[in-house]
Amino acid sequence: MLKRCSRCLYDETVPNITFDEQGVCNYCHIHDQMDREYPTGAEGQKKLADIVETIKKEGQGKDYDVVVGVSGGCDSTYMLYLAKQLGLRPLAVHFDNTWDSMVAVENIHDALQKLDVDLYTYVVDNKEYDDIYRSFLKAGVPDVEAPTDIALAVTLNLACEKYGIKYIFEGHSFRTEGVAPLGWIYMDGKYIQNVHQTYGTIPMKTYPNMLMPNFIKWTAILGLKKIRPLYYIDYIKKDTMALLTKELGWEWYGGHHLENRFTAFWHTYFIPQRYGVDTRLLGYAALVRSGQITREQGLAYISEPQCYDPELVEMVKKRLGFSDEEFEEIMNLPKKTYRDFKTYKKTFERMRPFWWLMYKLNRVPKSFYIKFTAPDK
Repeated sequence: MLKRCSRCLYDETVPNITFDEQGVCNYCHIHDQMDREYPTGAEGQKKLADIVETIKKEGQGKDYDVVVGVSGGCDSTYMLYLAKQLGLRPLAVHFDNTWDSMVAVENIHDALQKLDVDLYTYVVDNKEYDDIYRSFLKAGVPDVEAPTDIALAVTLNLACEKYGIKYIFEGHSFRTEGVAPLGWIYMDGKYIQNVHQTYGTIPMKTYPNMLMPNFIKWTAILGLKKIRPLYYIDYIKKDTMALLTKELGWEWYGGHHLENRFTAFWHTYFIPQRYGVDTRLLGYAALVRSGQITREQGLAYISEPQCYDPELVEMVKKRLGFSDEEFEEIMNLPKKTYRDFKTYKKTFERMRPFWWLMYKLNRVPKSFYIKFTAPDK
């Protein structure tokens, strides 16, 4: 029988997991450490109010105070709503990898219209982007969604640079999403470049990659700050969804991260079928740790089968140009990881003191420092 954390839902199959004498996992301890560092309640409200005041001062004379990435999902839409409620002038930023669902597109459009917010969009060439996805699938690695996460980060930084904005609101909450284990998904610009050089066929011309010189420029030289407001507030997701539906006409798209069609394919089909990874664990374990659901409820939720849409799988195969036989081969390739390719991982580790300083200055999230700069196990 699998050993499972006595407090949350994580078990011994989760990468880099350890248990203390009480059977509590190290991810619970990371949660508690972050809970102390980023308090909610009156203390959290004051910290957020102080941050907002600084943002307003630094935004004087500019068209916008803060950049907010939007996907049409709950967290990012609420970030936009919250920025307006706090009296800020946000610029919405969207990286369009050409796989957005119609619900996501409509959610973004409705939110921008009702909140009177401008949009900065970066659209990648669809054939080029599909070739990047094909490359990652052919590489046999689990990190097929890494290119989207990296490109969104770059797009946010590009928007800041263009409009002279110093602050980025990120809609992440460790209390509802947790911190993804490094062995489930790894990402950096050198990794994406190497996988595509190895397996790609279309030159990477429009894809906005995060290579180290730009990463250093945006964090250390331009000093762009990443703020996660949800860290400071009591964020109850189901209440937020009801609020967004009422205020903005926002629509639910069926699950966390499912507002993008390829992301939905990755979460519901690819990663569970090929690697036996149930990414629902992340959110449910976080909700257990933060007391929003009980451990028993969480165990019941993850015991329900992971459902996927067969039509979505067929659409991915068709769009990426895989026959049934080729796709079957993809799903049965020898399993590789980022360790089989060139990455910045060792560079991040060597630069650990620098990244600690960047995390302390809010230039990179704490989760980046915890995961990417710690020595590989």
